[in-house]
Amino acid sequence: MQAPSRLSWYVRRLGRMSPAELAWRARDEARQAAWARRQVSRAQLAAGLPPTAAAGSARAAGGGPPGGRRFGAVLPPDAAAAVPAEARTGIIAAAGRLLAGQWEVLGVERTDLISPDWFADPVTGRSAPADRYAFRINHRSEEQTGNVKQVWEISRLHHLTLLAMAWYLTGDDRCAGRIDEQLRSWWQDNPFLSGVHWTSGIEIGIRLISLTWIRRLLDGWPGVGELFEDNDLAVQQIRWHQEYLAAFRSRGSSANNHVIAEAAGQLAASCAFPWYPESDRWRQAAASLLEQELVRNTFPSGIGRELASDYHAFVAELGLVAAIEADASGHPLSRPVLARLCAMVDSAAALLDDTLRPPRQGDGDEGRALLLDAPDHPAWPSLLALGESLFGALPWWPKVLPDARSAAVSALTGPAWPVDDRPEQRPAHFADAGLTLLRTASGDEPEIWCRCDGGPHGYLSIAAHAHADALSVEVRCGGVDILADPGTYCYHGEPEWRSYFRSTLGHNTVEIAGQSQSAEGGPFLWLQQAQTRQLGVADAGETARWSAEHDGYASLTPPARHCRSVELDRSARSVTILDEITGSHDVRVAFHLGPAVTAELSGHTAELAWPDAAGPGRARFTLPRELRWSLHRGETDPVIAGWYSAGLGQREPAITLIGTGRVDMSASLRSCLEFAQAVPLSTGDERH
Repeated sequence: MQAPSRLSWYVRRLGRMSPAELAWRARDEARQAAWARRQVSRAQLAAGLPPTAAAGSARAAGGGPPGGRRFGAVLPPDAAAAVPAEARTGIIAAAGRLLAGQWEVLGVERTDLISPDWFADPVTGRSAPADRYAFRINHRSEEQTGNVKQVWEISRLHHLTLLAMAWYLTGDDRCAGRIDEQLRSWWQDNPFLSGVHWTSGIEIGIRLISLTWIRRLLDGWPGVGELFEDNDLAVQQIRWHQEYLAAFRSRGSSANNHVIAEAAGQLAASCAFPWYPESDRWRQAAASLLEQELVRNTFPSGIGRELASDYHAFVAELGLVAAIEADASGHPLSRPVLARLCAMVDSAAALLDDTLRPPRQGDGDEGRALLLDAPDHPAWPSLLALGESLFGALPWWPKVLPDARSAAVSALTGPAWPVDDRPEQRPAHFADAGLTLLRTASGDEPEIWCRCDGGPHGYLSIAAHAHADALSVEVRCGGVDILADPGTYCYHGEPEWRSYFRSTLGHNTVEIAGQSQSAEGGPFLWLQQAQTRQLGVADAGETARWSAEHDGYASLTPPARHCRSVELDRSARSVTILDEITGSHDVRVAFHLGPAVTAELSGHTAELAWPDAAGPGRARFTLPRELRWSLHRGETDPVIAGWYSAGLGQREPAITLIGTGRVDMSASLRSCLEFAQAVPLSTGDERH
């Protein structure tokens, strides 16, 4: 059964490619076949570098001796003193756990990090291929590789950048010694084109960024030269990584955050390790590619075109880390691209709620470009701290504290980069991205924060990280998820769960005729994408309004249309949602509550409470009388319903309210969420 399924996926995937992309992919396939002769096995490496590799290593400095290799920019000696005490404490504690072998990987606690198996998947218990030619491995197959995200994650080497920062702050040679052991292990176990860690350019790019900063932070350690520039295998591995990225990159319908990571890693490495005859050419090509793709991957407002919140922060981090390396090497990126990076940070500052939490739109996998702080340090405040060190904070930005990464970058780059035409006030409407925030002002009462989705489905023809969430809303009170975006949960394996978390029913919007607004063709492929049109945005005094419509159900018989309006009444502390639906069809309206929220449902009224949250509160949710309402929590039979995912690999039961009914020609469905400090709870007929 699997072969036909895989074949049909390839047919669908090919259908989303342009003729130019097909030509590029044919060229890549031919090169991949030709490069099979360049594969280096672990047995060969154990016996010593193959002759061609050894020759390449000897040529690393343009024919000069190993002692002639010099690392790029290093941190000044006093930079460690600028790391805040709280950040230092967190880093040292995390390093202590790492030295004991403990590390969390995408929701899974690992205890084997003293001497990790680079190919083991702790979720399925499988081992990914270590010796097979990389381009003959189907990393999308859980049967072949296990959960490949789990396998890939530790080979991004973020745990070693954390240990490197701990050594930089404390001089604890246990940290440097562990890095030495594990880098030598990784280099020996993963020779060129052998195994799963050579199957994806994004992994190679991120690994190069990690290697750059490990070398930088260990600059004062006596063994650093022997580990890096005087180590033929290290020199060859860094070369192999860059040769791969120079030959293969994401193109066409796949040129999303992956190509940014590939270009950023190539640029960072070619600046920091300028040891090869090709280094200047690699640097120039990577800088050109990064500048081109950063502009393509982001709207002028700074919002990421993938419309996936995690990837907004990830792409911004990648671009900033690469820009830092280029600047420190004396080859800065262009002013327009620095301005686009600044817009990404400014828009990120505008999106955060009062508790510094970002939206939860689209896919998310907690990707990080460079980890120098404790792993539980929040990513978005860290992005703002980094942006503040590079561009300066605007008066309306939320206050964030500096961290280890922002302190290190400030020491490396010097004065802030000047950028003109930044927003004087916090923006709430990003027209190009179709993203609107309705929110109350900060004050004595908890902030009501509402995100309205009226933008494109996603980026490029496959919209890989999009969800079928047109016209969905996300509502918080004091940072607590009330109407929640349920999240992502998984990428590979468990296809039913992948589909549910991407479905229309899995979001706070309307499903018509039992199908999602957009049609999926695989875990990262959309065959038909709903197109959304914004109808209006207005904010005057106590009332803010937004409205939009989409065409995702235009192909039904008869055609159906969904138009949604949302109104925030600041004085009444209420959010009203009006859904107008045309066409004669069965409909389902879903409202997903956050995991901290309890509910009592009585008829068409739900009494909500979140007594155990950091900011407890209550609300009354009046639902459309035209529908039959039911409450679901943690269900898998007959269908999946009532789940929330805080991060990739994690899920927990949460309440979902689902209204079902039939629309005959047209209907207006009104829902009203009224917040109060105390709303008496009635005796309901259903409670979870």
